[in-house]
Amino acid sequence: MRRRRFEQINVVPFIDITLVLLVIVLATATFISKSEVPLDLPKSGSKSKVPAKSINISIDKSGSYFFQKRPMKLEEIEKRLEKLDPKKDLITLNADKMSQFQKFVTIIEILKKRGFEKISIVTVE
Repeated sequence: MRRRRFEQINVVPFIDITLVLLVIVLATATFISKSEVPLDLPKSGSKSKVPAKSINISIDKSGSYFFQKRPMKLEEIEKRLEKLDPKKDLITLNADKMSQFQKFVTIIEILKKRGFEKISIVTVE
């Protein structure tokens, strides 16, 4: 019985594995890039930095609310704010310049009712 000499390698399984890995990477990259809330912030003349340790509430162009970059209903945001300390926690508000002003006012009223003292409104220069 003669043995055949090994002269070729079958690369088809390697190509299949590579394509599966590519699909996984592309699907993951899509989810990662969508974690940012797209906002067109209003302009302001003052310069200030947003502190890293702040609670972020956003309102997008369509009027949807986001709490820490997660979409939430207004009632859910109110429940989350109940758990925070109004004297210590800093709230940053991001509102798209095309969003309804009433949505912004509603958030401000909730923060005032809860007694929050440290509120920052984010704008661009």
